[in-house]
Amino acid sequence: MAEHRHHNHGDSKHNIDDHEHHNHNKQHNNKHNHQDHHKHMVEEFKKRFWISLIVTVPILLLSPLIQELIGLKDTFNFTGDLYLLFALSSFVFFYGGYPFLKGLFDELKKKQPGMMTLIALAISVAYFYSAAVVFGVKGEVFFWELATLIDIMLLGHWIEMRSVMGASKALEELAKLMPDEAHQIKENGDVVDVSVSELKHEDKLLIKPGEKIPADGRIIEGKTSINEAMITGESKPASKGEGDEVIGGSINGEGSLKIVVEKTGDETFLSQVVKMVKDAQESKSKTQNLADKAAFWLTIIAISAGAVTMFSWLMFTGQSFNFALTRTVTVMVITCPHALGLAIPLVVAVSTALSAKHGLLIRNRTAFENARNIQAIIFDKTGTLTKGEFGVTDTILFDNNIDEKEALKLAATVESESEHPIAAGIVSSSKETNEEKYELKEFNSIPGKGAEGKVNGKDIKVVSPGYLNENNIKIEDEEKINKLSGEGKTVVYLLVNDKLAAAFALADIIREESKEAIKQLKELGIKTMMLTGDNKQVAKWVADELGLDDYFAEVLPDKKSEKIKEVQSRGMVVAMTGDGVNDAPALAQADVGIAIGAGTDVAVETADIILVRSNPQDVVALIKFAKATYNKMIQNLIWATGYNAFAIPLAAGVLFSYGIVLSPAVGAVLMSLSTVIVAINAKLLKV
Repeated sequence: MAEHRHHNHGDSKHNIDDHEHHNHNKQHNNKHNHQDHHKHMVEEFKKRFWISLIVTVPILLLSPLIQELIGLKDTFNFTGDLYLLFALSSFVFFYGGYPFLKGLFDELKKKQPGMMTLIALAISVAYFYSAAVVFGVKGEVFFWELATLIDIMLLGHWIEMRSVMGASKALEELAKLMPDEAHQIKENGDVVDVSVSELKHEDKLLIKPGEKIPADGRIIEGKTSINEAMITGESKPASKGEGDEVIGGSINGEGSLKIVVEKTGDETFLSQVVKMVKDAQESKSKTQNLADKAAFWLTIIAISAGAVTMFSWLMFTGQSFNFALTRTVTVMVITCPHALGLAIPLVVAVSTALSAKHGLLIRNRTAFENARNIQAIIFDKTGTLTKGEFGVTDTILFDNNIDEKEALKLAATVESESEHPIAAGIVSSSKETNEEKYELKEFNSIPGKGAEGKVNGKDIKVVSPGYLNENNIKIEDEEKINKLSGEGKTVVYLLVNDKLAAAFALADIIREESKEAIKQLKELGIKTMMLTGDNKQVAKWVADELGLDDYFAEVLPDKKSEKIKEVQSRGMVVAMTGDGVNDAPALAQADVGIAIGAGTDVAVETADIILVRSNPQDVVALIKFAKATYNKMIQNLIWATGYNAFAIPLAAGVLFSYGIVLSPAVGAVLMSLSTVIVAINAKLLKV
């Protein structure tokens, strides 16, 4: 359970090292990765369960106690029936019980007895005692108990393994960011396509508009804007020209570039991120599962109670060895309740299904259980608290003859012909007002300064502050403009017939749901923080707008996980919520990693929990649901193990002198009852 870290189902414990044979240039063709292995383990438990269940039917029909219970005594009796019962039970014990018997040795080797030890102990005691009875020892056979216990435990593990996702594929997803091929420029000027893995230092490459940059390097020719949001978290595309550095995996904008390769393979920025994800995942604490703890103590209780029962009957009562042995076996078999095998998996299955319906996908159950203890949540800014897209946040009017809608409509009409991110932001903001654009004529790009065109017979320009300076156009309300610029916003101006009409401030738009989410988290007593690669002015503006407790700005990926560690060092249980590659190391380092589902595959693969709807309010729902789920687990463990408090003494025979002894049949009824209660209780879980 808990990612199968302690149970080692057929040695299913893998860590991120399993993926080290994949290099970061997508040269990974080995299909037998951890996901395949996890799938194989699920199929293995499923097969063992169904085969064991089929064989259990004749075991039940041949068991004297079951025949008596269902009123078919002597119906299935024939010569050698006990030996057939022994043979069928032996098959279920060795075939169905194999994962538990193997788990027993694995747990004892690690000196961590848990659920596997308890199950293996119970089925072994029942099997070997029953076998002894078949071959002459006086007593009752427990074969039916052995078979049903194995069936239920196999079912519990199958349900659990199917509910819990396999280990992270983060490294493979990171590798996918790099393109397979690069356009290499030869000495004679020819351009040939080569595999990225063949690139060497000082190789010259051509990068066309819209392509991914295949390696870390420096621009030697060309000018463009590069989208590095996937790598650095900076929401605004960065303008790059000759001499500027570029990062492999980032996306080239509108210009054609020539670069010289400076880093390859393990030296690259992306490879460093890969290494950090790996390190953070390997260092994550392995919280022991609740059921393992219960199983550990029940193992101690079973062995102790069995030994005390045997010793007491033999030393103080004068009863026969066979009587003492029967009491001891009954105690040890009853101590391993069927319900314990289902107590946690059933809650996991129900909570996984319920959460998925509500847009919360649980990948790591241990982290999900930890979510109830979260004391601080660190949000990534771009794409999490904000939409990750440019939009108009403020409009300042300088001309009384024009209103905000009209100003935006005029600007959007001109910018509709431009490819620049600022232009796209103005156009998308205008679309939100559901206004139809005017007809545009004589469009012209003003290099490095903006765009112009004729709209409704008027000369309309959308320009940068540089254009105003060059043309000596004065701004009336400079204080307002300076305030907006101080918040890290990009300001552009609308000119109508060369007269200043309006100014638009653009920034990454804050999600409407973010404010409510932060408010609710504060009500739960949780500290809210923000981590971003953006500059301090932008970060401060977002933090002030949302009322965050703290923020960290201008943080590159190699420092993001350090910021998580820093908050953790204050003794807090920390959750990280993000959506980009740059968040991957931080998501892995956090006690609970939460990915916005609309984000990149790598963030989703590194996270413990995924929010499908990209809604920060789902973080609040997640924490409340984690608390409700944990409470159900505790209740189920109490129901699953609580009856031991009186069942064990009765099975041991403490009331024997009053004629009260708990028979295996009554013990079975109690077990069944606790199993039913556990199942109903799990179904009552609500989001």
